[in-house]
Amino acid sequence: MRFFIELSYNGKTYHGWQNQPNAISVQEVLEKAMSTILKTEISIMGAGRTDAGVHASQMFAHFDFDGSFESKDLVYKLNSFLPKDIAVTSIFEVKPDVHARFHALSRMYHYKISTSKNVFEYDYAYEVHLPLNVAAMNEACKILFQYKDFQCFSKSNTDVKTYNCDIMEAFWSEKENQLIFTIKADRFLRNMVRAIVGTMVNIGLGKLKPEDLHQIISSKNRSEAGFSVPAHGLYLVEIAYPETIKLENKI
Repeated sequence: MRFFIELSYNGKTYHGWQNQPNAISVQEVLEKAMSTILKTEISIMGAGRTDAGVHASQMFAHFDFDGSFESKDLVYKLNSFLPKDIAVTSIFEVKPDVHARFHALSRMYHYKISTSKNVFEYDYAYEVHLPLNVAAMNEACKILFQYKDFQCFSKSNTDVKTYNCDIMEAFWSEKENQLIFTIKADRFLRNMVRAIVGTMVNIGLGKLKPEDLHQIISSKNRSEAGFSVPAHGLYLVEIAYPETIKLENKI
């Protein structure tokens, strides 16, 4: 039987989601915990990969298990066993052919910028103390919807079949002394969000004009886009799936 697990994690001390040969990952810690509790080796497939230092307020993964358990009981045991920076929200059965990565309809990220020095946020938001033109940054967001190929924002030497992404939402909002970039798409390239944000920051600082984004995207050249902002301000906040992935009457 196949199950989905919903979780969140603080990525500060992890080398990303995916297993690494010489570094600790969220996937490794979760697999070890589940294997210990269920008393069999459990392999987990995540909905995607987050880089070292990136956080997730909502992540999904799937695993296969032929035994029986009470979902609420397993959630409780996992949360008791896991470190304080990983939390399991729910576990539910899905159809046997459902894949956490390939059946996702969309993913949403937030990137947080602190506009003033904050002793409680420096590990969880990128500090920019120079004034940013948020209106210009939102003008640039509108340009993103005119394109599909975002190779210019992709990490170099990435092995992908296509650089096409369907961006559904992209905008900046202001909350107290923080700017939050929201972006939603069917898929994301490696380093894509951080490169977009770095480019937007350059626009907000007046180093680039919003219309310069046309040339940057058309170039398909990573060196034409802006710098990659630090990972600690990035959060995976939502992954959407069709309602039909769940088995009927099994939530």
